[in-house]
Amino acid sequence: MASLGSSRISGRSSAVEFPRIRRSSFIKRSRIGFRVFASEAQPEPDLSITVNGLHMPNPFVIGSGPPGTNYTVMKRAFDEGWGAVIAKTVSLDAAKVVNVTPRYARLRAGANGSAKGQIIGWENIELISDRPLETMLKEFKQLKEEYPDRILIASIMEEYDKAAWEELIERVEETGVDAFEINFSCPHGMPERKMGAAVGQDCVLLEEVCGWINAKATIPVWAKMTPNITDISEPARVALTSGCEGIAAINTIMSVMGINLDTLRPEPCVEGYSTPGGYSSKAVHPIALGKVMRIAQMMKSEFGDKDYSLSGIGGVESGGDAVEFILLGANTVQVCTGVMMHGYGVVKKLCDEMKDFMKKHSFSSIEDFRGASLPYFTTHTDLVQRQQEAIRQRKAIKQGLQSDKDWTGDGFVKETESMVSN
Repeated sequence: MASLGSSRISGRSSAVEFPRIRRSSFIKRSRIGFRVFASEAQPEPDLSITVNGLHMPNPFVIGSGPPGTNYTVMKRAFDEGWGAVIAKTVSLDAAKVVNVTPRYARLRAGANGSAKGQIIGWENIELISDRPLETMLKEFKQLKEEYPDRILIASIMEEYDKAAWEELIERVEETGVDAFEINFSCPHGMPERKMGAAVGQDCVLLEEVCGWINAKATIPVWAKMTPNITDISEPARVALTSGCEGIAAINTIMSVMGINLDTLRPEPCVEGYSTPGGYSSKAVHPIALGKVMRIAQMMKSEFGDKDYSLSGIGGVESGGDAVEFILLGANTVQVCTGVMMHGYGVVKKLCDEMKDFMKKHSFSSIEDFRGASLPYFTTHTDLVQRQQEAIRQRKAIKQGLQSDKDWTGDGFVKETESMVSN
């Protein structure tokens, strides 16, 4: 099992809580006498979190992909104030990774996908990092030297080869990164080598590979789950029981963006051809919420209060989108496509909107509302029973008063109406 390094902050996931300041009154002398002022100062909501021993100034994390593809862009993310950065996935041999262009396609709202419509869907056929591992390792080390107090997470993926996984883990750990996110979920590219979703969709294979990884890693390990599976809680359970400290969900959804009705060719079109890719952006948000909810339910019922973490991913473009993941039990929220569409500065908007939500509900920390909505999910059978009981209670009220002693002055008119037949 991967263990935390001695330099990490120990303890369960928590956030700093400020005491509420009570309403106070004070008397101020003026030239015309005394005036009484009532003042109430509320502390600013605290977005900081500590998860798996890693302290972050806020729960917003750069998701693995183009926004974390090199030193320059990852440095920009830290400078803009992101809570953590997950670099683009690396493997031992980048020479095997050859990307094509164009590799993105977008779906817009509006009639026939009008070019003026809002972007609601994004497909990519992009592979993992095509940069030499040595180059990425050098940049990881440089970032940790320049930002020693910020969280840098390395996303890694390898073929079905124990020695290769062990070598990759050892070399990446030497740079000083704070944690690993294991890419068990890329829906396209090299499945024939048992990479990405080919592992995440096979629980037997997943258990074996997680065993290799956690026997070698000495920093926290997050397993990134694929949504392209019937029950996402099954591989999540396997990852946790095999030593991983956290789950990240979801990666992109396998998709075909569409067909150009003029050329009859699929999009994105490369020399007249295409291939299925990964779907992201606003349109996947409800699906991601559903998958994260299932994982959170499983984690709560089967792992209880153990210090495991959950990172929500999918269609986050506003603070409200992120809040929904946290209300379902996520500790952190990742953004990738949103950064590609709105830039690194979007983190300020996300933080401000989350703080507005917290102020509205008088929450002082992330832990105050994390998982608050999860108990309200149940089965359809239970919904039927709850509604039938509510109907019985309403009918009982409509039957009216049973005795003259039940009349009240405040509810006299309503009590009268309850006994009217039409």
